Amino acid sequence: MKVAKFGGSSLADAVQLKKVRDIIFADDARRYIVVSAPGKGVNNNHKVTDLLAMCHQLSNHDLNFNEVYKIIEDVYKNIVDDLSLLIDIDKILAEVKEEISKGASYDFVISRGEYMSAQVLASFIGYDFVDAKDLIVFTDGVLDLKRSQDAIEKVLANHEKAVIPGFYGMEDGKVKTFSRGGSDVTGSVIAAALGADMYENFTDVSGFLVADPRIVKNPAPIGTITYKELRELSYMGANVLHEEAIFPLRDKNIPINIKNTNKPDKPGTLILSKCDIKNKNILTGITGKKDFTVINLEKVNMNSEKDFFRKLTTVFESNDISIEHMPSSIDSVSVLVADSYITPKLNKVLEELKIYLNVDSISWERDISLIAVVGRGMIKEKGVSSRTFTALAREGVNIKMISQGSSEINIIIGVETKDFEKAIQSIYDEFYKEV
Repeated sequence: MKVAKFGGSSLADAVQLKKVRDIIFADDARRYIVVSAPGKGVNNNHKVTDLLAMCHQLSNHDLNFNEVYKIIEDVYKNIVDDLSLLIDIDKILAEVKEEISKGASYDFVISRGEYMSAQVLASFIGYDFVDAKDLIVFTDGVLDLKRSQDAIEKVLANHEKAVIPGFYGMEDGKVKTFSRGGSDVTGSVIAAALGADMYENFTDVSGFLVADPRIVKNPAPIGTITYKELRELSYMGANVLHEEAIFPLRDKNIPINIKNTNKPDKPGTLILSKCDIKNKNILTGITGKKDFTVINLEKVNMNSEKDFFRKLTTVFESNDISIEHMPSSIDSVSVLVADSYITPKLNKVLEELKIYLNVDSISWERDISLIAVVGRGMIKEKGVSSRTFTALAREGVNIKMISQGSSEINIIIGVETKDFEKAIQSIYDEFYKEV
């Protein structure tokens, strides 16, 4: 049995829904379908969720939202008309509009895109519609996995096949949403609760790519990737799947397959708990993030002060600043933090570090970017670091920082932001160009 989730681009119009139907009917195992709200399509230039958010904002300020809501109505009516569905979409749209007029909560309003999308698809393919409010439970603002699992098992036992809206659930009788992209999480929670053999996530790309196609032209696809590798790549900016969607499935060893609705015959990317297949290129992926500041501290015999690092991290904690990386040597340490955190507090933090740690010198540098080189085969393969750094040197990229995680599946490299794209291209060429 498979749980399949379809993203917004897969549900934007009637043409896309026909593709979704064909994919579902091509495999009898696809019994539970989770959907997003319609995204941008040929006939609509805006995501339905964005339009609903605008309607809520206008209504909250006692402003007329009819013009914006008319765009939403047209999206669903065009789909229903083009597919000749019997569903009373006018009634559903009118009910949602009335709730917005009556002051419905923000979470309720922005969840209605998925709510209506699921009803339309259920009508089209002849599956039951099951509301996510009866399946997904939040407690104190966060997903309650245990209560959700119990509800899913109980409710879906009465539905052999169902379409379920993603993105939202209930807390204390009120609709509560995940963060944007949260339909991925809905799908994973349902797949985990039902013990599915596979969770399929259909989107508008054929899985993960080794590098950002905006930087590297026609990068190679990633065939298989482990949950650990995916976490490293997602953390560093490679976003195809909502990162919270990983956890419910990882714990139950349920594989995820990222596939393309528009190219369903492509294998996509298979995400597994463990993978013994060695990547012939050694590296699984190369990604990165921009806009960091590095603060360098020097103090002789720093390592002999047992409370030095506790004091150091306390300064950042007390200023509500997260530390990204902290490579150190015997007499020095570098602290890397995101510009968004440090910029408004830089002078204060520098002064506190001087006072609290009594350092010999302190300096800082902006315009630093991080590049993550990730691969499960790196642990046993000799020369990965050497090839990586040689490739960077060949292109004249100056390395500002190096950090390797204890898992040994990634190397983090700090470079000047002006060299960011060149660095990723050079590493990709070193490992993939001739393959």
